[in-house]
Amino acid sequence: MAFGSGDIEPSQFPGGGNPARTAATPVNALNQVTFNRRELRRILDLYGRMVAAGEWRDYAIDFLKDRAVFSVFRRSSEVPLYRIEKNPKLEQRQGAYSVISATGLIMRRGHELDRVLRVIDKQLAVVGN
Repeated sequence: MAFGSGDIEPSQFPGGGNPARTAATPVNALNQVTFNRRELRRILDLYGRMVAAGEWRDYAIDFLKDRAVFSVFRRSSEVPLYRIEKNPKLEQRQGAYSVISATGLIMRRGHELDRVLRVIDKQLAVVGN
């Protein structure tokens, strides 16, 4: 097949991806659940504190059709210590957010991300006299 001077072969599309999905195409248009900016900022703030404390070292974000998952690792070669999940289908029932441990135990589930993250957010508390 011959391509003109400005044409690109589809397998050589810049970014290595699908030519139908460009930077201008929003992720939600592909029917994926994502974290919004506020949610991601809150999760990354917690992640940064835990990295500074030496407890976490790596993370992964997965945007699936039914849920978004932020996984945190002590080492990148291990299973995730925690998974922070957003599942909109559960929003009206138990709440869209949940924290799941490495063993699969749901540690907390709820409607507000801040409250759900408290189960793993171990900030220092000042004890006064």
